[in-house]
Amino acid sequence: MSITHFDPLANLRLFEDAVSRMFSEPQGNRPWSPAVDIFETEHELVLKADLPEISLQDIDVRVENQTLTLKGERDFEKQSAGKGYHRIERGYGQFVRSFAVPSTVDTEKVAAEYQHGVLTVRLPKKEAAKPRQVKVEVKN
Repeated sequence: MSITHFDPLANLRLFEDAVSRMFSEPQGNRPWSPAVDIFETEHELVLKADLPEISLQDIDVRVENQTLTLKGERDFEKQSAGKGYHRIERGYGQFVRSFAVPSTVDTEKVAAEYQHGVLTVRLPKKEAAKPRQVKVEVKN
């Protein structure tokens, strides 16, 4: 019978190496999702998505069947002349995000703008869905 050295952290080191390799090079087929904020005002829903370093031509915004879909792609620009990355944490490649649109939104009037790397999509509410004030009479 031979005696072997037991390393309780061996599996943890293998996992750490696999994760390091996964993040060391971008892969075009690795999915990523941009961060999104959604908030509501009295007249509309507003969606803001962080899409830095993505050109307007690479962004597609669609509303179909009560679903808002954002598609796009951020390309990875490799460094040349022997300069390598020490860490790559930002996502690259294609992304797709889909959100259910409530029936209170007028999908014919959806508008989007892209400024400073932030995509803002405005989903106006239908007139019937907007809050309105009702005067209450008090009878003696």
